Amino acid sequence: MLFNSFEFIFAFLPIVFIIYFYLNSKRLVVGAKGFLVFSSLFFYSWWNVIYLPIILSSMLFNYVIGNSLNKENREKSFTKKSILIFGIICNLCLLAYFKYADFFIENLNLSLNLNINSLNLLLPLAISFFTFQQIAYLVDSYRNETKEYDFLNYALFVTFFPQLIAGPIVHHKEMMPQFASKWNLVKRYKNIALGLFIFSIGLFKKVVIADTFAVWATKGFDEAEVLTFFEGWATSLSYTFQLYFDFSGYTDMAIGIALLFNIKLPINFNSPYKALDIQDFWRRWHITLSRFLRDYVYIPLGGNRLGNFRTYTNLLATFIIGGLWHGAGWTFIFWGFLHGIALAIHRLWQSIGFKLPKIIAWFITFNFVNIAWVFFRAKEWEDAIKVLKAMFGFSNIIWQNLYLMQSFYVILGFVLIILFRNSNELFKKFKPVYLYFSFILFIFSILQLNNFMISGNNSEFLYFNF
Repeated sequence: MLFNSFEFIFAFLPIVFIIYFYLNSKRLVVGAKGFLVFSSLFFYSWWNVIYLPIILSSMLFNYVIGNSLNKENREKSFTKKSILIFGIICNLCLLAYFKYADFFIENLNLSLNLNINSLNLLLPLAISFFTFQQIAYLVDSYRNETKEYDFLNYALFVTFFPQLIAGPIVHHKEMMPQFASKWNLVKRYKNIALGLFIFSIGLFKKVVIADTFAVWATKGFDEAEVLTFFEGWATSLSYTFQLYFDFSGYTDMAIGIALLFNIKLPINFNSPYKALDIQDFWRRWHITLSRFLRDYVYIPLGGNRLGNFRTYTNLLATFIIGGLWHGAGWTFIFWGFLHGIALAIHRLWQSIGFKLPKIIAWFITFNFVNIAWVFFRAKEWEDAIKVLKAMFGFSNIIWQNLYLMQSFYVILGFVLIILFRNSNELFKKFKPVYLYFSFILFIFSILQLNNFMISGNNSEFLYFNF
């Protein structure tokens, strides 16, 4: 079930909303939480019920480990640190088995000339997100920063359906106090208005903008054998904008849906394509993942406390891990490597003390991000080389197959990301009149969604693959 589907928008979401607040109005708070957990698991199982035992087993395991980390009178035969390490290793092994086993076998076969059969495992939906979220929970429990030990509350923390599939990656302390607040157990019409407004913006981003760019990105990366200079740039920019509007659209929709239930999810995007350097980009793009990598990878590796050389290697290691988290492929690893190198160079540049004019700084940052996305998107090295060769080969510099609509959308993409306020800024300055604007966006989105469904082109969100 997708956020951008009729069954979700017109059936699942309103039914869950009505029953949840009805149960709360009858003071059946535990029943309301249980219903929300059940609904979230139903939402998760919609794609494939075979996923359900995996997430349930993961939840139960991490709840037990987290509880043991919180207990004052736990068995002294195991230290608190050893329990934490055991829990983290088990989580990473689960993720590695399903996500990276075939990648490991493929590379083992290539390097040693073996013929081991691939496992052809079905990647459980959202496993990267709920694994990282639960690792963060274990670390927070180790630090005595968690207070909720009831399994129902923990299940709600993990499965809350607006952020279950593709984030944001949230902390226990961010979510559970909100569910426990008595003020959040009743309908709050301002939150409903805000939620519908943000949801409509996200739906428009996904259905009208991102899915349109997706057609051109797919044509350039996957279908065309050769690209001209202009087609190469149009292809890379199409994916750059597709990914932005797809993932930021999902995040807006998640934030909007959560607000209907009086829950405020953390901001995950803050106009990342306005960034003036690569560090600024990562403070704006997928903020909760950046936070996780900083707090649970970069800092434990030593951060910037062990000298310049270790700082650079820690940055590189962190972003290679971040690239591998996104997908089991060398193109993802290389994408992470590029960003790690860029951050190391930026840090060195900062130490020298030079500053570039803002327009030049933005131009360099945006184009680096755009070029790096080519490796992120390419299914094979050859696809990335094909696009980059067209972009920088300066051959066939002719206006061929670059349709007027495509060039218009590329210009529109730049206008939207540079000149317009983002949804976070609109959220802070919300006025009731904005609901008329959101209604227009919603109608356009529904009409476009209907067209996609008729043509059979309804698409999932890109980060569902990670």
